[in-house]
Amino acid sequence: MAKAKKAGLIITEECCSGGRKAVGVDPKIREANLTRLRRIEGQIRGIHKMVEDDRYCTDIITQVSAAQQALRAVGRELMRNHLSHCAADAVRAGGETAEAMYDELLDLMYKNVR
Repeated sequence: MAKAKKAGLIITEECCSGGRKAVGVDPKIREANLTRLRRIEGQIRGIHKMVEDDRYCTDIITQVSAAQQALRAVGRELMRNHLSHCAADAVRAGGETAEAMYDELLDLMYKNVR
């Protein structure tokens, strides 16, 4: 497994493929994503309680929308990291590796457009 050090991050050939383990994630970004996800868990529990308590539909829908937006924000950060590390490395490698990454990115975009 080839490794390269780039801006203090270890980047390996397995970046987001083969072993399917993300590498090169800035620890601060990772922690920020985990914090956001914990907050989202709390939002979901709150929505669950609102439904149990028969709260007004519009209030629940507003909270669902807020939780969806928070998840989209986490997704954007994950995509940013994937593009700047995994995808960039695969494209630089060229050949079949780049082609596989193009396919992966297209699939990912189609899944997120829905």
